[in-house]
Amino acid sequence: MILIADCGSTKIDWCLLQKTKVAKQIFTCGINAVMTTEDDIRGRINSELLPELGPLASQVTSIFFYGAGCISPQVCGNVASALKANFPSATTIEVYSDLVAAARALCGREQGIACILGTGSNSCFYDGESVVDNVSPLGFILGDEGSGAVLGKLFIGDVLKKQMPKEICDRFLDEYGLDLLSVIRKVYREPQPNRFLASLVPFLSKNIDVPEIHELVLNAFRAFFRRNIRNYADYGSYPVNFIGSVAFYFRDVLEKAAHAEGCRMGMVVKSPMQGLISYHCA
Repeated sequence: MILIADCGSTKIDWCLLQKTKVAKQIFTCGINAVMTTEDDIRGRINSELLPELGPLASQVTSIFFYGAGCISPQVCGNVASALKANFPSATTIEVYSDLVAAARALCGREQGIACILGTGSNSCFYDGESVVDNVSPLGFILGDEGSGAVLGKLFIGDVLKKQMPKEICDRFLDEYGLDLLSVIRKVYREPQPNRFLASLVPFLSKNIDVPEIHELVLNAFRAFFRRNIRNYADYGSYPVNFIGSVAFYFRDVLEKAAHAEGCRMGMVVKSPMQGLISYHCA
C-alpha cells in the first residue's frame, strides 16, 4: 500500500492507496516540519494517525510525504525518521516540500509553472521531475504577493487609513469585532499574524464587486505575476497553474491579472491530493 501525505500547518491530508484505489483518507492536525522536532512528529503520527489506520498501518510499503517546512535535507531527514519509526514495513519513504506537491499535482510529469496561492504564496518552474527554478516568496512582510496574508494586510491597512468606503469599513469592523488597538495587538504582539490577516479574506470574497476591493485584489495578483512569474525564462510559453484556496475562490480576478501581465492561466485547484494520487498511480 502507498501512503501519501499533504501536510500543511493547519492539517494533514493522509491518503492510503491500494493499487490505484483510495482505501482510506484521514485528516490529522497539521505541522510545520521546520518548527517541529523529530520526536514531536513521531509522537503525533503515533497518537493521531496510527489509531485511524489500525491494521492497515502494517501494510504500508511506500510513503510520499509533502509538507510545509520541508525545505532542507536535515528537516526532510527528521520527517523520514519519524515516519520510519511508525511504519517499519515501509521500504520507500520520500519527503518533499509542499511546492513539489503543487508541481506534481498540477503538471504531472510535464514541464510547467506551478504556484501556491493560499495563506502564503510561492511559485516554481518544474521540469517534469523536480523544481529547477524558484523565486523566493520571502513571506508576507517582504513578499508573498497575492496571498491571503497579504490581501488581508493591504485591506486592513486601507480600512484603518480610511481608504475604503465608509460603509465597507464600518461593516467590516463590526462583523469581525475589530478596532485599531485589537488589530495592532493581533498583528504585532500575538503569534501567527499571517493567519489572522488571511482570515479576513472571506470578507473580500463576499464583497469583490465593490470597486475598491476588486482593484485591491486585482493589483495584488498583478504584483504576484510581475514579481514572481515574469522572472522565469520563457514564462509566456507555459500556462501558469495554481493550487490553493485564494486562487480557487478568486479565479476570475486572477485570470484578469494574468492577462494584464502577459501570462496565460492554466489549471486552478483547491487541493493537491487528487493530482498527487494521479501522479503516484501513473
